[in-house]
Amino acid sequence: MAISYYTDFEPTYGEVVQLSPLIRRVVAKNPNPFTWKGTGVYLVGKGDVAVIDPGPTLDEHIDAILGALGPDETVTKILITHTHTDHTAGVPKLQEQTGAQTYGFGPHGPVPEHDPLESVTFDEYFTAEEKKTIEQEWKDIPDELKREGPDTDFLPDVTVGDGDTISGGEGDTAWTVEVVHTPGHTSNHICFGLQNDGDGKKALFTGDHVMGWSTSVISPPDGDLFDYMNSLQVLLDRDDDLYWPTHGTAITEPHQFVESFITHRKGREQQIVDALGQKSSTIKDLVPTMYAEVDKRLWRAAANSVYSHLLALHREGRVTTDGEPSLVATWSLG
Repeated sequence: MAISYYTDFEPTYGEVVQLSPLIRRVVAKNPNPFTWKGTGVYLVGKGDVAVIDPGPTLDEHIDAILGALGPDETVTKILITHTHTDHTAGVPKLQEQTGAQTYGFGPHGPVPEHDPLESVTFDEYFTAEEKKTIEQEWKDIPDELKREGPDTDFLPDVTVGDGDTISGGEGDTAWTVEVVHTPGHTSNHICFGLQNDGDGKKALFTGDHVMGWSTSVISPPDGDLFDYMNSLQVLLDRDDDLYWPTHGTAITEPHQFVESFITHRKGREQQIVDALGQKSSTIKDLVPTMYAEVDKRLWRAAANSVYSHLLALHREGRVTTDGEPSLVATWSLG
């Protein structure tokens, strides 16, 4: 199940980096276990500029995006891959400064009234020193970054769907992106395919659907494993030359990388089947073994991904539960 991740990435926060003639990037200073080095915000085009996923609300970050513009440039469009706040929280501030319209697939999907993950904890696996370190790290995080999660307030000014195109600029600086609906991580997740990055390459902005540093978390009920696997296949059917994820650096062997993600997910499924073949288990039993090599701070998120696998297996009749499917149910082979 090994994935050759793209982890050679040390951004300078707030610095604009020219990635190709038509692509620039500014990375926000909001690193954490879920955003890795931070949210990478892409500026597409010259003159008439689109911003993909503005990122957090940090004033210095919004200033860095605007500071990346030349004297005759304007942000006219804000493109949203999906509605998690590390991608969308900065939208209102950027719109206030630019008047740009937002483009997205639609609002966030269903969010439970109470976070189901509150019922799953792995506190007993953390030492006292680890708990102290985590508490200090949380204390040091700016308040505006402590609200990351589903953005249920965002509604796009312009709703777009699979196959739609968005264009800007003119002449040598004209650009066009295609909307690629890739549900799975969230139901409204989309990628944006730039037909020519100025160097003659087809670049796909993959949001959180495919990232170079980690696999995506699939969180039911809005996240869905069947959708995610189908969306990976959608990317295999395309001919993009490289991917630009929101977190991390370029993925330069995209098809090979996506294939490794598919293999990885199938491997996770087999791990679950093998474990349940030995004894009935809860998700809390499964995660520490399945994700032993992963930062323990991500285990609660991993519990969601395991849950998505179990829901898929349950839908196929391959596993059963001691009651209604849930994060705290006991699962057995069907």
